[in-house]
Amino acid sequence: MIHAEVTMKSERKPVTIRLQQLHMPISHSEEDLIQCAAGKLGIPRDAILSLKIVKQSLDARKKRDLAYVYDVAVVVSSGFRLKGREGKDWSYYTPVVFQPKSGGIRPLTQRPVVIGAGPAGLFAALLMAEAGYRPILIERGKSVEKRVADVERFFSTGVLDPESNVQFGIGGAGTFSDGKLNTLIKDKDGRGAYVLRTFVRFGAPEEILYRNKPHIGTDRLRSVVTGITKEIEKLGGTVLTGTTVTGFTWKNGQLTEVQCRSRSNDFSVPTALEGVIRVVRTEGETHYISVPAGIAVLAIGHSARDTVRWLYDSGVAMEPKAFAMGVRVQHKREWVNKTQYGDAAELLPSADYKLTHTCSNGRGVYSFCMCPGGYVVNASSELGRLAINGMSNYDRMADNSNSAIVVTVTPEDCASDYENALRKRSSLTKLRPIPGITDAPDLSSIPGPLVGMEYQRRLEELAYIAGNSAIPTQRYEDFKNGRASTGCGSIEPVNKGAVHYTDLHECLPDYMTNAISEGMEAFDRAMPGYGVDDTLLQAIESRTSSPVRITRNENLQAEGFTGLYPCGEGAGYAGGIMSAAIDGIRVAETIMGEYAPTR
Repeated sequence: MIHAEVTMKSERKPVTIRLQQLHMPISHSEEDLIQCAAGKLGIPRDAILSLKIVKQSLDARKKRDLAYVYDVAVVVSSGFRLKGREGKDWSYYTPVVFQPKSGGIRPLTQRPVVIGAGPAGLFAALLMAEAGYRPILIERGKSVEKRVADVERFFSTGVLDPESNVQFGIGGAGTFSDGKLNTLIKDKDGRGAYVLRTFVRFGAPEEILYRNKPHIGTDRLRSVVTGITKEIEKLGGTVLTGTTVTGFTWKNGQLTEVQCRSRSNDFSVPTALEGVIRVVRTEGETHYISVPAGIAVLAIGHSARDTVRWLYDSGVAMEPKAFAMGVRVQHKREWVNKTQYGDAAELLPSADYKLTHTCSNGRGVYSFCMCPGGYVVNASSELGRLAINGMSNYDRMADNSNSAIVVTVTPEDCASDYENALRKRSSLTKLRPIPGITDAPDLSSIPGPLVGMEYQRRLEELAYIAGNSAIPTQRYEDFKNGRASTGCGSIEPVNKGAVHYTDLHECLPDYMTNAISEGMEAFDRAMPGYGVDDTLLQAIESRTSSPVRITRNENLQAEGFTGLYPCGEGAGYAGGIMSAAIDGIRVAETIMGEYAPTR
């Protein structure tokens, strides 16, 4: 194993040099890497006092010549002339250290509220807690421990808790995922590095600091997010779980209060919030709570559809945005490894891949959120509707690897196909009435920005019906021929939650099945064997990103609502753990740059 940093002692005055594109065989040692760096600089090996890996990636383009590619920072003794030219062959290295923007002087009379404990909410709350703002973090789902119990119960029995599931709870949807930490955001201010260091600080493997495609795994991510919430509380913040925000109170356009409900039958006001919040009324096991607040970070995630609806009804400005939907495919992990790595497969971690195709009609289809050695999970959060996602443990050693194969969906697609989905839904429910399916609105009654959200719901209802409440599953040969599957072939499903063999054409629109079919054929040409008859397809992958964007002004506040800061995936400003966490940090910095902590 290559360590992130190797250090040797010396009394000489050092200089730090950055080297890129160091190619090493996959079976190299730490010493081999140091010798390579010394050779490239033209200096003795002993002149290198320490070596730190900045980035590590795997070059798998040539199966017979796989190599790790390194970007390293080396500390070199002074007095040595370096080979090559500065700026071309090497450069001086100064790491970017994240310095949160702060210094606000405007009085903040109430503690800031953060709504949602996914990546955006957690990092917004953590940053403010570290600066002494004592945030109140409100999460509709449960703590990780209780949430895991609810999710495991759902996987085994099919009984869904709409408030505690794969989507809702501490850590957000990412807690039950592969824990990918990829992002396309340029990290010039060091926010991304801060996120990674924070994850390591609370138990993530150190390798995420330098690997090109880092991941934590659901098993480790659970303890990491638990550690972050405990740190927020240790620093004076308060975390309320099982508590759903139901409304806001405004005075002259300024936020003054957050209304919530708690469904805990033993709810009591936490000691830290005595005299701050109050229970307005209690109805059975539901407690209605008032939380005074002048600042609220809105980090609700992409599945809080009820919240999005009442925000729209309250006048919060929104706009529709494009997203993607489709299926998940399962292949044998060993086949993916062999295809990607050749004979070196046994020497390397489980392989991933990325595939894209532009269809003949111009529509995009691509792999998304690929999970090496993972599971396809029932990620539903609403009764009578079914959505799936991918999840891997840190070791990525499950028998199958899976990936979403998704199709671009525009707001125009949602509007034009909505009535077709509604008719198909009506036809299927007549044949197979299923409890939990409620009346659906006509297209004419849906506000424009919310059509995508309602369209997602209709397709998830079709998936629920087609799968008889389990994950609808089909062999690729049957998918191509438009016939229902009755079982699997050589590839057995690796799932969390029950599966039901059927015909996916029942729950997917024609433009989507056509694009997936064309994409699968293209992917089979890129990775021969990808489209074998026994490849499993499962539906529906619908929660890739939010179909709406809550518009915000230059101060990152909701248009016309002073004190409300939408952020993360649910607000339409992120896609994945890293980008959501970074957006939460940006919002926290904006607040800290204007307001001083409460006293």
